[in-house]
Amino acid sequence: MLNGILWKLSTGAAWRDLPERYGPWKTVYERFRRWSADGTWDRLLAHVQQHSDAIGAVDWTVVSVDSTTVRAHQHAAGARKGGSVQARRSAAPAAD
Repeated sequence: MLNGILWKLSTGAAWRDLPERYGPWKTVYERFRRWSADGTWDRLLAHVQQHSDAIGAVDWTVVSVDSTTVRAHQHAAGARKGGSVQARRSAAPAAD
C-alpha cells in the first residue's frame, strides 16, 4: 500500500495507472486520502524531521525554497489579459 502511494507521488501518474502489483488503485487512493485528511502524513514528516535533526543529519542553514521547487499559480504572472482600460486609453494616438 505504502509503496503504491509512493510510486504514484513520485511518477505523477494518474491513480488509475497504478501498477497492479500495488493492489486496486481505488483502495490505495482511499488510504492516501484518509491519511491526508487525518494528519498521518504531517505526523510522519514531523517525526522524520525530528529524528534526523536529533542525529545531526539535517543542516538547517542550507534549507531554501525557490521557484524551481515551488510553482507560482498560473495567474500570479501579473496584469489582466489585454491590459487595463487606462493603459489602452493612454496608448491610443491623440485625437488632436
